[in-house]
Amino acid sequence: MKARNSILCVDDEEDLLDILSYNLKKEGYLVFTAENGKIAIEKAISLKPNLILLDVMMDEIDGFEVCRTLRNHPETKDIPIIFLTAKTEEIDEIIALELGADDYVKKPFSPRKILAKIKAVFRRIKIESDVKDTANKEIVRTDGLEINYSTFTVKIDNVETKFLRKELQLLFYLMQHEEKAFSRDSLLNSVWGDDAFFTERTVDVHVAKIRKKLGKYAFYLKTVQGIGYKFSTSQ
Repeated sequence: MKARNSILCVDDEEDLLDILSYNLKKEGYLVFTAENGKIAIEKAISLKPNLILLDVMMDEIDGFEVCRTLRNHPETKDIPIIFLTAKTEEIDEIIALELGADDYVKKPFSPRKILAKIKAVFRRIKIESDVKDTANKEIVRTDGLEINYSTFTVKIDNVETKFLRKELQLLFYLMQHEEKAFSRDSLLNSVWGDDAFFTERTVDVHVAKIRKKLGKYAFYLKTVQGIGYKFSTSQ
């Protein structure tokens, strides 16, 4: 029997949890629920779901802090997270991006929209898995930079440096295509998938964070005026 993908739904509104659970179970998903951030962290670590739907505005521990905690835990750092939020400020979207969210859905939303987002994330995971399994594409190296896609690690001058999943995937993709310039829209489609909510600003945020982590190699990640970005070791 084919294993079912499991989803942890986190929200302090019981009615919303019931609606999410009902619709997800109808689609064949194994569903777990948590009504606050503390329980969400505990269940995520113990159950290791395939995906987390995470409300932002909760008492005591909000969704952003839950995400930050899970991203810093070795057993949950790569679990995809889709934020569910009533917040509409641009800063909230930027925070979600910087924490490594896989998507960001504004309330109110329809069950159909959530299901589409979930399927899009699982499709991207499948693509990522296929890439990992492809020989000769697992490791890219340039000077003192090395990305091992099979272990999801980045080394800078032989020192392992922490990169969030999308940061690693974006840098890996650009290094695979050294000297080729990509538009922001093209990078969004290739790294995040064409079903993702995020805008071209998503790429800018991630590039800025990658450059900061690259240190003396930051200049390799170049802005191409009127186009977007490329990875190049040339001066």
